[in-house]
Amino acid sequence: MGYEVNKIQSQFEELKSIIISHRNRAYQAINTEIITTNWEVGKYVSHRIISEQWGSGVVDQFAKYLKNNQPELKGFDRSAIYRMVKFYETYSSAKFVAALPPQTKSADIQINTIVAAMPPQLRDERQIISFLSLINWTSHLEIITGCKTEEEKVFYILLAYKEKLKYRELRRQIESSVYERSLLGEKKQSLKLKETYPTAKQLFKDRYMVDFLNLPENHSEKTLQQGLIQQMKKFILDLGKDFIFMGEEYPIQVGMTDFKIDLLFFHRGLQCLVAIELKTTKFKPEHTGQLDFYLEALDRDVRKENENPSIGILLCKNADASVVEYSLSRSLSPSLIAAYEQKLIPKEVLRAHLNEYYDEVKTTLDDSDEE
Repeated sequence: MGYEVNKIQSQFEELKSIIISHRNRAYQAINTEIITTNWEVGKYVSHRIISEQWGSGVVDQFAKYLKNNQPELKGFDRSAIYRMVKFYETYSSAKFVAALPPQTKSADIQINTIVAAMPPQLRDERQIISFLSLINWTSHLEIITGCKTEEEKVFYILLAYKEKLKYRELRRQIESSVYERSLLGEKKQSLKLKETYPTAKQLFKDRYMVDFLNLPENHSEKTLQQGLIQQMKKFILDLGKDFIFMGEEYPIQVGMTDFKIDLLFFHRGLQCLVAIELKTTKFKPEHTGQLDFYLEALDRDVRKENENPSIGILLCKNADASVVEYSLSRSLSPSLIAAYEQKLIPKEVLRAHLNEYYDEVKTTLDDSDEE
């Protein structure tokens, strides 16, 4: 009897997969047509405005013409048409096309491996539209209005696609400067983490936003921990949707002594455990020793044979970059140090930090060339 029930259950799962697969393909086909339509409309109008065949008055006339002659066609008023023009002009620009993956100058910096399967090299409109069709129209509007650089736009298109972000979630990611935080995060990762997980620089950040917790200035680790657990959905949005929460104060035993890991996750993409230790103080070098110990215990006693080495994240109130660098330089564990932010950081501040980071990289490369 049990066998029959399991067999039927398995068949139900197969049938559900067929339904979901075809519905997803139908959605993708519809989305591609919407993106293509808006691209073609934007292209047509843009070319006539640039060639001075059309002025803003003609666009108004067309919007009224369409409303009178084809009233069932919604979404083509004056403002909508100009959004399509902006869409076309933004994504057809030489700068944006140059930033597209996979063979681009900037691909290796931040987005080369954010998705497993990348589109082919993008040379013509068909391929550009195929890439843009990874996400929906509303998400594109969020990206166009919220991002300044072409690399940033490409990053968020791929992020929205990989994480299956709804437009409100995407807006949150843009407002919280995930792009800048992801690039800056590489500075605070151990060499072992970079060697074991080459994609780590795209997956982890140098700071995580907990502004949604409304923490008082003076708060305990317990308050921080409980707040994150209660708002786990929002926390995972910032971590990444591949993170699966496994437990708080996760117990491990070494010898006759019991220990507890603040938060334990499993990362589906990396296929490994991720331990997060919380510190409501400034980072101290001795914190890495505790994290290394926990990772060793997880790898010896908890990790399964088919899983990769565990990763550790030390989430502290703030951290001196030089102290972090010294502490991680000889670390043998795949770990990183990150700060948590109680308020959203202005994009201008993060961009300034990013420019400083680029200057440091350039100086290092120049010094290497001289040697």
